[in-house]
Amino acid sequence: MKTITYITRDIERALGMEPSANYRIVTNKCPYAETIKQKFPEFVTLIEAPAGSLVKTLGTGDLIEKSPIPTDSSDLIVFKNTPRLEPVAITKGWKLLNPRAALAETIENKISQIEWLGELGKKYLPSHNIVVGKALAWTKEPFIIQWAHGHTGTGTILIESEEQLRTIKSKFPERITRRTAFVRGPSFTVNVVVASDKILIGNISYQITGLEPFTDNMFATIGNDWGLTHSLLNAGEIETIQEMAYNIGKKMNIAGWRGLFGIDVIRDDDKNTINLIEINARQPASTTFESVLQLENRKHGVKGLTTFEAHIKALCGESINEDLIEINDGAQILQRITRKVQTLGQEKIEELKKFGYDTLLYSNTQHNEDLVRIQSNFGIMETHGRFNKRGRQITNALSGTPQEVDEPVALDDLSAL
Repeated sequence: MKTITYITRDIERALGMEPSANYRIVTNKCPYAETIKQKFPEFVTLIEAPAGSLVKTLGTGDLIEKSPIPTDSSDLIVFKNTPRLEPVAITKGWKLLNPRAALAETIENKISQIEWLGELGKKYLPSHNIVVGKALAWTKEPFIIQWAHGHTGTGTILIESEEQLRTIKSKFPERITRRTAFVRGPSFTVNVVVASDKILIGNISYQITGLEPFTDNMFATIGNDWGLTHSLLNAGEIETIQEMAYNIGKKMNIAGWRGLFGIDVIRDDDKNTINLIEINARQPASTTFESVLQLENRKHGVKGLTTFEAHIKALCGESINEDLIEINDGAQILQRITRKVQTLGQEKIEELKKFGYDTLLYSNTQHNEDLVRIQSNFGIMETHGRFNKRGRQITNALSGTPQEVDEPVALDDLSAL
């Protein structure tokens, strides 16, 4: 079997399994990546931005162009395929295993997604319609508008007044938007692997969204909690989410999709229904840590594949005969760059480590980008929108006022690299 090379701007995305002779990583040089390089010196390649460059972190396309790994000995995987990456990979002689960029765009684009989903959209999406900005009308009820593209909540706007809508209409009169009914309730995410002969449903996690001080965007996803799912969802609701994930995965399989995708859903607490929020036609950001938690369960005798392992197998066209490992605890949360928080002092990171949390620092500088990822093998949420003692411990450590609670157990293997 050919070696797989995962080329990514952030090494964390590739750490769903250990680097090895058959699985290599090419990524940006940064302090965290250097610690991984020290552990796996032969299988991790770090590339530094040119001296004097204003860009400190190279994009995936630049990393592909600069990769020294021979293309005839390895196939290529990236976090998310794009129209820019495909010609770069072809020019360099790589066989790119990710699904076609055009298919990913059709599925993920908030506008084209409606037509692509067809009857599934009518079944799973909240009440919606597609209009240009100038045609939006105020009906005295809050509603959501979404542009064709956006990530971590940046393309989503809650309209709460006629004056706010008037500003949007004057600024974007011809821009096409998706207008959706505003739904109140907790949101959840689930990662799904599409293989040629099987669709594997991952572990549903509560989606931590919009909480200060971790973000100043009310729609920004900042983490996942796998321990809260069964407290907030009953068996019927879990079955509904799994059925939704399976049906969307089946449609993607027929369209030629292979590997990971994710769906975000929300429970409408007013109507007691489960609605689809969006489809992430790529490897979801929670994949790596879900896989780390699955590896922990494997140590205790739980059989099956991790989500990342299944992703690689599906991209390689291999038949999959095992289910994904189940997990029911663990959480991660991101401190994003906000107007009030642009950096974190080392003393705060050390405080988190003292309490047993794993941390991953990023070199990002733009608003709403990742600043530090904090991981725990226990849940950090008490209920929807409210932290438990561990969550408050993390919040207080970041603000400089930690408090003692039961010490969490530090994770082993990849999460502690």
